[in-house]
Amino acid sequence: MGDTTPTREIFLNFPLWMQLVFYVVSFLASLIFLFGFYRRFQKYRRGRPVNRFDNLSHRIRHAAALIMANSTVRKRDAFAGFAHFLIFWGFTFLFIGTAIVFLDHDILRFMGISILKGTFYLWFSVILDIWGVLFLVGLLLMGIRRLTFKLPQLDYTRADDQNGKYDRSGFVSDDLIFLVLLFVIGLTGFFIEGFRIAQTMPEFEHWSPVGWAIASSMQNLDTASLVELHKWTWWTHALFVMFFIAYIPFSKIMHIFTDTANLVFTNATDAARSLPPLPDPVETNGKKPALPPMGYTQITDFTWKELLDFDACTKCGRCHAACPANAAGTTLSPRDLILDLRTFANETFSTREWLKQKFFKGSKWPLANGKATDETLKIDVPLKVIRPETLWSCTTCMACMENCPVGIEHLTSIVQMRRHLVDLGEMDDNLQNALMSLGDYGNSFGQSPKARAKWTRGLPFKIKDARREKVEYLWYVGDFASYDPRLQRISQTVAEVLQHAGVDFGILYDAEKNSGNDVRRVGEEGLYEMLVEDNTATLKKAKFKEIFTTDPHT
Repeated sequence: MGDTTPTREIFLNFPLWMQLVFYVVSFLASLIFLFGFYRRFQKYRRGRPVNRFDNLSHRIRHAAALIMANSTVRKRDAFAGFAHFLIFWGFTFLFIGTAIVFLDHDILRFMGISILKGTFYLWFSVILDIWGVLFLVGLLLMGIRRLTFKLPQLDYTRADDQNGKYDRSGFVSDDLIFLVLLFVIGLTGFFIEGFRIAQTMPEFEHWSPVGWAIASSMQNLDTASLVELHKWTWWTHALFVMFFIAYIPFSKIMHIFTDTANLVFTNATDAARSLPPLPDPVETNGKKPALPPMGYTQITDFTWKELLDFDACTKCGRCHAACPANAAGTTLSPRDLILDLRTFANETFSTREWLKQKFFKGSKWPLANGKATDETLKIDVPLKVIRPETLWSCTTCMACMENCPVGIEHLTSIVQMRRHLVDLGEMDDNLQNALMSLGDYGNSFGQSPKARAKWTRGLPFKIKDARREKVEYLWYVGDFASYDPRLQRISQTVAEVLQHAGVDFGILYDAEKNSGNDVRRVGEEGLYEMLVEDNTATLKKAKFKEIFTTDPHT
């Protein structure tokens, strides 16, 4: 009686030459993958340096928890979250299973060790069958959601509707290729198993329930037919897998890596670090330090993390649906903005552009020998790639960042480009006048600082001046509560309530200035820093224990 130990032959019915062909094709696919990965890495190296390696162990643990729990994907979309959970864990288990087969057949076998047999093989088989089915179910659910639900966030029509100037068909086809490719790989994997089992029908293969069911339905076929079907299905599956591996760096599939990295390095949940300060002046050739350029002008001004942001976008459209500016009918869609920046970055120094230049005689942006020329890199991104009105539509509410499941920091890129527009004077006249008023008078109303506390004159008591008298609470009133006639009565009422309650409070009178919060969000970093310095100096002179404000933006 032959050995009935539960196991399987990896290259069943395959002569040596077929096995060698498989390894050669695998090697070539791996080379293409590594080349594409290397080109991506080169692109990120072109970005400005930024330190996102602080607290790295915590970052990795936090990202791993988010990914394994699928929490960012299921947030506000339970259906997509459930489907993605099945796909993610199904893919993970199938990948681990493939890695075990590789370890057993291509490494341990030459040491006289075999792990893929006996009880381990039985549990290995049933677990992979279960997760393989769940993997296919998840893919079907995603396909149904994308093709039948007609969700607005999955419509790639541009918010600014530029009359077909931007072709979005590539995004649609990439999405479909991604889903179909994975589904075909998963399905053919089950048929390989079924045709293999059907040739001998060993009892222990009941532990492969899907394969056993397929094998049972094939019992009317002779062994020779089963061998041929197994061989052709095996090669179909293998070639799809090899294409999948080679295709990863050039497709949506790359989000497996870019999203993981982005969740590790993101600061999207830390609003305090969302707007970086201006870089310090740089001394060159012993000369007096010059002021650095304001904001981002060229694609090489973006940091490596921001270039990673662009590649991490999966086009899920959650930022598009959540954006109040987009809902109001402006030209801004955070999704479109990120995709436009990604497209431009790819059209300057990505693998795809390198291939176009090498083999297809160039494309939209001029390159030389596969590298971006000075002319390309000097293209003014906030003017030529992203429209100024699109950037000015952003309210900096951070709804896009709150809803993004992969930690993209839209705000930093938007504000940095707006800083450049401010430096050029490319802004609305009303905004320009407001900024001038803030610079001249310390308030957006363009009124004299002496009039800031004018609303206190109608009170039956005198509010303390915190600069001259010690108070327990300093009231930072804010511009609108001080100057807007509609709100001055509310300020008076608040003061009367505080006085009646016996609260020891005071204000800064004409020394108070706008906090600069909105100034910074606009992108006028220089004016913001001036307001911060003035307010800080005033607060240092004031005598108080605690501070409160009636200005929500302060």
